[in-house]
Amino acid sequence: MYIILSFFFLMIRRPPRSTLSSSSAASDVYKRQGINAEYGSGSSAMGCGASTSPRDDAPSNRSIMILFGPPGAGKGSHAPKLVEAYKTPQLSTGDMLRAAVAAGSEVGKQAKGVMEAGGLVSDEIVVGIIKDRIQEKDCARGFILDGFPRTMGQARLLDALLKETGEKVTTVLALEVPDEELTVRICGRWVHKESGRSYHVKFKQPKSLVAAGDGAVPSVANMLDDETSEALMQRKDDTEEALKSRLEGYHTQTVPLLEYYGPQGVVVKVDGDKMPDLVWAEIATALKL
Repeated sequence: MYIILSFFFLMIRRPPRSTLSSSSAASDVYKRQGINAEYGSGSSAMGCGASTSPRDDAPSNRSIMILFGPPGAGKGSHAPKLVEAYKTPQLSTGDMLRAAVAAGSEVGKQAKGVMEAGGLVSDEIVVGIIKDRIQEKDCARGFILDGFPRTMGQARLLDALLKETGEKVTTVLALEVPDEELTVRICGRWVHKESGRSYHVKFKQPKSLVAAGDGAVPSVANMLDDETSEALMQRKDDTEEALKSRLEGYHTQTVPLLEYYGPQGVVVKVDGDKMPDLVWAEIATALKL
């Protein structure tokens, strides 16, 4: 009787044959489980609040997209549609950093210390924040990185992180817009400070500018919020001088990433110099959405 019962319990405890089809498959399974254990508990679905446990399975078939493009290319307009299409979250480094600091995670504490000292958060800390964030349940299908990586060093760190779980970047969606058009788009933006409502001297004029007549030069006197009639303002980054500096950094540090990811066959280039609906149509066609 003892022998029979022992055999019975051994059969119950034995893993399904499919997971042990080969020694390499078993090794991959256990390796991924070990990596998950090292991650520890993550933060909530939006990167703050109560902690949650990491997912039990470390997927190797998630959709991992990098949303790529210069400032003003339209990433903010199309990202929500990509989120809806892929059912995956859009992850911006700024949002993740703030959430990690607020949640008081270990890597968040490191980032907070650096910022309080007036320093720049290192790439290693940022990757640590991403490492925690992508273990959360809303990333089960994958995630969309917006604003990272921006340099070759960051790209290599990201690849090393993904390699730990047998993953890699699956799509780099690059929105391409000429610098001249970017200047028109960005330097024409005006915002209402209190509400965040955005206007444009060409594409979305406030009623006050329309009333000023054709040829009116935009100013604080005729650029007023439609709802409150309060004066609009331009952000410091939305000036031509500031944009020139940002674009120089983009072309010298970020554009080379297309050559880095190109040989992997994951780069999808889209002409962003069109009306938003036409750009989205091209994105949907290119990604087979």
